[in-house]
Amino acid sequence: MEIDFSIRTVTTIYPFGIEIQITETIVNTWIIMAFMIIGAFVLRHFFEKAKAKKDGVPESNLQNAVELIVETMEKLATGPLGKKYLWLDNWFFMLLAFLIFSNISGLLTFRPPTADAATTLALSTATFLIVQIMALRFEPKAHLKSLVQPFPIFLPMNIIGELAIIISLGFRIFGNILAGTILMGLVYGLLPWFATIGFGAALSFYFDLFAGVIQALIFCMLSMTFVGNKLKT
Repeated sequence: MEIDFSIRTVTTIYPFGIEIQITETIVNTWIIMAFMIIGAFVLRHFFEKAKAKKDGVPESNLQNAVELIVETMEKLATGPLGKKYLWLDNWFFMLLAFLIFSNISGLLTFRPPTADAATTLALSTATFLIVQIMALRFEPKAHLKSLVQPFPIFLPMNIIGELAIIISLGFRIFGNILAGTILMGLVYGLLPWFATIGFGAALSFYFDLFAGVIQALIFCMLSMTFVGNKLKT
């Protein structure tokens, strides 16, 4: 059986004469985004119609579950961001949800978008920009001073250290998810079908579900920590 781990091109379009390749990473990302957007609208519609009891206790288990998830995210964000900048948890909640759905999409035989460095580096670049923008907006003197400490001659090294956020965050999650994708491909491609029923399912549970959720949490917690450190929370 031929095993191919390359990112396949689904189709190519030529808007205004420019060649743009639509890869399976892009298609799978669109699918995940559509699922999240539709899910958000459905939940919002459901909650708007749901009536709370007189004592303020929600009537549905679904509402309880969603509120528990939101409250948990707020508690996770409060530590690194502090209450002053807790409004940033809206971005990080969305980021965490996208990463989790992307990482576990392998359970549905999709190639996870996070197994493509273009996706993870784009997200880590977004974190880098948030760190710099927030630092320049709320702590400009401290941020600029940190770039020339302990001596101005260290400016190039400090700038490289700031840019290292992109590489460290992006390649950490990319490497872990790609490794799981390759290993699962080898297991299902080289072993006979009957040998993959139990062994393959166990590996899929670990790499796609457990490791996928853990890597998403690590990415978000590190991102919030980078922001919080710049804002002196």
